[in-house]
Amino acid sequence: MERLAVPARLSSARCIVRHPANPVLSSRDVPFPSVNVYNAGVARLGGRYVTVFRNDHGFDRQAFEEACAGRREWPVQINLGIARSDDGARWEVEPTPIAASEPAEFARLAGLPAGEVLRVYDPRITVVEGRPHLCLAVDTRHGLRGAVVAADDSLRQWTVLDLTVPDNRNMVLFPSRIGGAYLRLERPFPVYSRGGQDRFEMWLSRSPDLRHWGRSALVLAVEQVPFANDKLGPAAPPVLTERGWLTVFHAVDRDDTRGKNGWEPRWTKRYTAGVCLLDRDDPSRVVAMSKAPLIAPEAPYETVDGYRDNVIFPCGLAVEDGGLVKIWYGASDHVLALATCRLDELLALCDSPA
Repeated sequence: MERLAVPARLSSARCIVRHPANPVLSSRDVPFPSVNVYNAGVARLGGRYVTVFRNDHGFDRQAFEEACAGRREWPVQINLGIARSDDGARWEVEPTPIAASEPAEFARLAGLPAGEVLRVYDPRITVVEGRPHLCLAVDTRHGLRGAVVAADDSLRQWTVLDLTVPDNRNMVLFPSRIGGAYLRLERPFPVYSRGGQDRFEMWLSRSPDLRHWGRSALVLAVEQVPFANDKLGPAAPPVLTERGWLTVFHAVDRDDTRGKNGWEPRWTKRYTAGVCLLDRDDPSRVVAMSKAPLIAPEAPYETVDGYRDNVIFPCGLAVEDGGLVKIWYGASDHVLALATCRLDELLALCDSPA
């Protein structure tokens, strides 16, 4: 299977405004050991913004590069931290990480054997029926599993509701039931994929109780997105608008001539953000989509000196009174950034998909 052609240069939509304080959260802001801060869930809770962020720690760039070269054991450790903000740009980081995100404690909460969980990461937050819920990626000794967790308002007390079979990740919950069912978007990635290459795509599953999931349907495929040739999937939880569920997604194009871009010996992928609208009554159906990226890597903190350069990964979306849309995204797998856009301009970007 040949990869789809993607333009060499991609630009962000003209309506996108990067926050002048970017990056709005980085390892410098964290009061416990930290190397990279990114891919954070963001939601409004108790009248303020709250984020649960991925925190990589316990290594430095040299240690990482030596591990990639096979000269030492894999060094990356991950936990999750919490920060709160009035405006989504100036964050107050709580002094300790979430204990439930440590592998041994998560395994206990999930009823898994000791040593089975390796890492818990990439949180997404949705407030469902007044209670915050997290979707998480969970590396285990038997594959990568997606988790749905109910939390209290402190975001530190967790009840594990569901763990998928391997391999699934990038899951996000809808904030309300639709047709009597809870819904989530997700990105499974079967080892054989399509034609032996990455073709990981966005799917939707339904549940009567947030624990049992099925009735799965393909939502968006790689060949439908002109700026993707490798994979795509959910990014931030969808937000309901008058035209349907406003949904940002991550889209990946690969060019194997790119070589070293970041800390890894070879990183040939570029991540961009796309935007689409899903039908309000049947969100497995895409009703409109922008044919160009919403956000593409352009700023220095998105393209230079990151853990992985040329990465935009949206992870939080909020529409404020007055129509201002805030989009939080991981930049270069190293920091958290914020961009804004007017809702009417964002909706105008979408047209009918091919």
